[in-house]
Amino acid sequence: MTADRPALTAPPGKGFADGTADGVLGRTHRALTLGIISVVSLVAFEASAVNTAMPLAARALDGIGLYAFAFSAFFTASLFAMALSGEWSDRRGPLAPLFTGIAAFGAGLLIAGGAQSMGMFIAGRGVQGIGGGLVVVSLYVVVGRAYPERLRPSIMAAFSAAWVVPVIVGPLLAGTVTEQLGWRWVFLAIPALILLPLAVMLPALRTLPRTEPGPHGGVRHVLTERRCRLALAVAVGASLLQYAGQHPAWSALPLAAAGLALLVPAIVRLLPRGTFRAARGLPTVVLMRGLAAGALVAAESFIPLLLVTQRGLSATFAGLSLTGGGLTWALGSYVQSRRRLEPHRERLMGLGMLLLAAAIAMVPLVLLDGVPVWIVAAAWTVGGFGMGLNISSGGVLLLKLSRPEEAGSNSASLQMSDALGNVTFVGISGVLFVAFGGGAVAAHAATTTAGAGSAGHPAAFAAVFAAMTGVAVAGAAVSHRLSAALG
Repeated sequence: MTADRPALTAPPGKGFADGTADGVLGRTHRALTLGIISVVSLVAFEASAVNTAMPLAARALDGIGLYAFAFSAFFTASLFAMALSGEWSDRRGPLAPLFTGIAAFGAGLLIAGGAQSMGMFIAGRGVQGIGGGLVVVSLYVVVGRAYPERLRPSIMAAFSAAWVVPVIVGPLLAGTVTEQLGWRWVFLAIPALILLPLAVMLPALRTLPRTEPGPHGGVRHVLTERRCRLALAVAVGASLLQYAGQHPAWSALPLAAAGLALLVPAIVRLLPRGTFRAARGLPTVVLMRGLAAGALVAAESFIPLLLVTQRGLSATFAGLSLTGGGLTWALGSYVQSRRRLEPHRERLMGLGMLLLAAAIAMVPLVLLDGVPVWIVAAAWTVGGFGMGLNISSGGVLLLKLSRPEEAGSNSASLQMSDALGNVTFVGISGVLFVAFGGGAVAAHAATTTAGAGSAGHPAAFAAVFAAMTGVAVAGAAVSHRLSAALG
C-alpha cells in the first residue's frame, strides 16, 4: 500500500472484476480504472495500427533503409521523456506529465500522418515517443498512489486487458484504411480518440492526494536535473550509434565513438546500481524488463515487413498475425494476478522469458516455402502469454519495492529499461537487417508482386530473429537473481 492511502478493509483476493467497492472495478476505484484503461487502449490501438501501416508508409516515403529508425525514434524520445516524467511526477504529482504526454502523443501522430519525407515521419514518431514516455510513467505513479498493494496485480492485469480490443480491431481497421484510403489516415484519425480518455480520467484524477510543489518543482527545473540530463545523453548516444551502424563507413566512426561516450556512462548512472550485472532484487527486475521488452519489440517490428515482402500478404493480414499475441498477453497478465501465484513471481518471469524466446525462434520458419504463414500467428500467441507473465509481474515487484516518495523515479527506471531495451535491440536489428542485405528487400518488392520469398534476402530477417531469441534466453538465464525481491 502507499503511505498516503490507507488499506481498504476488503477480504483478501478481491481484484480485477469482483464488483465490490474494494476491487479495481468496484465503487472506490471504478472511475479511475476505466480512465486508465481508456488511455492504455488508445496507446494500444496506435501501436497495433502503426505496426500494420508501417511497411507501406516506409515504402511510400522511400525510406525502407530507415525502417528501424521509425520505431527507434519513438523509443529513443520516450526514454528521455520517462526520466522527465518520473522527476516531474515526484515533485508535482502525475497530472501535469500525464496530460502533457497525451497532447504530445496526438501532435506526433499528426506530424507523422502529414509527413512528406521519411525524415519528417521519423520526427513525428519522436514527438509521439515524448508523449508516450510521459504517459506511461505517470500512469505507474497513479497506480502507486491510488491502489493498495493487494490490488496492484489486478490493475496491472487491467493494463494488459486494455490491449484486447485494440489488437483485434486495430490491425483489421488499419489495414482496411491503409488499402482503401492510404496509410496517412491511420495516423491522422487516431488523435480524435484522445478526447475520450481525457473526459473519463480527469474527474477521478482530481481526487488523488495532492503533491505540494517545492521551490524547484517546475518543469524547467526538472529538465536540469541529473536524471533528465543522463536520459538525454542516452537518447542522443543511442541515435548516433544506430545511425553509424546503418551507414558503415570510415566517416561514421566519429559518430559511433561519440555515441558510445554519451551512452555508456549515462546508462550506468541512470538505472539502479547493479542492473547490468543482474544484482539481486530490483536491479534484476529492471534488467529483465528491458531484455523482454526489447526482444519482443525488435522482433515484432519486422514481422509485418517479413510477411508483406517475403510471403506476399496484404498489410491487413500481416498485421492480424500479431493479434493473438495481444490476446494471450492479457491472459498471461490475468494469470499472474491470481493471489495463489504471488509467491512464484520469480518462476513466472523466467517462464515468460522462455516462452518469448520460443516464439521468436519460430517466426523465421515462415521463410521456408513449405511452412504455412499461420505459424507466425501461432508463435506470437505463445510469446504474448509469456510477456503477460513477465511484464505485469515486473510492474508489481517494482511497486512493492518502492517507497512512495520513490515511486516516480523507480517507475521511470523500469520504463526507461523498457525503452532502452527497445532502442538498443531495434537498433541492433536494424543494423543486422541492413548488413545482411535487407535494405534491398522492399525496393525489390515495390516492383514485384511478392510471392513466397520473391523479394530475396531471407538471411536479413533470419539474423534479426536469431539475435532476439538470444536476448530472450539471456533474460531467462538471470531470472533466479530475482529471489531477493521476493523474500
